[in-house]
Amino acid sequence: MSEPRALVEHFFRHEFGRLVAVLTRALGVRRLELVEDVVQTALAQALETWARRGVPEDPAGWLYRTARNLAIDALRREQTHARVLPHLADGAAREPAPPEAHFADEIGDEPLRLLFVCCHEDVPGESRVAFALRALCGFSTAEIARGLLTTEANVQKRIERARDRLRDLDVDFEAPAAPQLRARLDAVLSIIYLLFSQGCHATHADVPIRRDLCDEARRLARMLAAHPVGDVPAVHALLALMCFHAARFDARVALDGGIVLFEQQDRSTWKWGDVREGMEWLARSAAGDELTRYHVEAGIAWEHCRAPNFADTDWGRIAEGYDALDRIAPSPVHALNRAVAEAHLRGPRAGLDRLAAVAPENVPARYPGWYAVIGEFHFRLGQHAAAERAWREALRLTSASTDEEFLRRRLAECRRAPGPAADPNV
Repeated sequence: MSEPRALVEHFFRHEFGRLVAVLTRALGVRRLELVEDVVQTALAQALETWARRGVPEDPAGWLYRTARNLAIDALRREQTHARVLPHLADGAAREPAPPEAHFADEIGDEPLRLLFVCCHEDVPGESRVAFALRALCGFSTAEIARGLLTTEANVQKRIERARDRLRDLDVDFEAPAAPQLRARLDAVLSIIYLLFSQGCHATHADVPIRRDLCDEARRLARMLAAHPVGDVPAVHALLALMCFHAARFDARVALDGGIVLFEQQDRSTWKWGDVREGMEWLARSAAGDELTRYHVEAGIAWEHCRAPNFADTDWGRIAEGYDALDRIAPSPVHALNRAVAEAHLRGPRAGLDRLAAVAPENVPARYPGWYAVIGEFHFRLGQHAAAERAWREALRLTSASTDEEFLRRRLAECRRAPGPAADPNV
């Protein structure tokens, strides 16, 4: 990858949300769509300009100036925003120094502030998550659809509803009052967790893990925990959960970039500093009587971390954890993971039986992981034709190159295994 393209990709991953937050503060929430457009245009211009003229000394400042100037041009064309335009234009005129220092100081916790704005209680619940992932993270509609296990059309409708509602409300970008922050905390947590999950299982990337997303999710959660409103057990539990998962990132990726199955991971590569941090957050999360999905999921992740090896994993406790999750936060993904635990306890047939018991309307038809697990159960039962069908369906649904490579490897193993021949064209 060329240096300009790599840099633009880096800034897209790291700075999209910050640029959107900074400009939204200046222009107002009503113009979020305009802000998203100018930030994306600035990144596109960077790709073209930097390739032709070289990378500037201050690429972050260049992006900020370009996006801001594009916004000014757009507002001048509209000629209807007399109140906002002088403010932004004057700010540009008074800014003689390279904006990096100003930029770094200015953004501060604004991405988190924008997150709370996106979670306004008058925005439909299902729209908040989709809109926040779009505005703050620059996720495509397809990425959000896969993360939410829904269709792209639904995601687009949700984003438009959120934009329309925020535009109608004309909410202030300044930090909401403490009661509003508390009311929106659950929604903010769900978005941070989804951001982390998207990083853990990248669905539109050439790497299995997008650590930049995971790091940003942990940064936002730590900032929340440092705020009086966010210094609560649910936030502590979410931080514990993310730390336990982050500890295993290196072990999940082979030297060639491929996916490594959990049972084949080298535990000596786990980051025990992350595990210790997770244990500290988990201990803090135990204050009070509240039990959230994050507590239960952190407990499950902790079970994996504390097992001396894969064979000694306490699958019984993990199964109990997923049973608890099913009561607190039912989800087809939790049902799938419960079936995996069942398979480790009683064999792959038991895992298949659990999945077969899931009501058809609750089966995530577009989720490749569902069919990948079914294929694995059949393969371990020696039912290679059934395994092949399931893995081919998973391959059809996936869009991540590393997942595709993993599934092709499994299909090749299926063809080499004794039994009926698999389709060689896969």
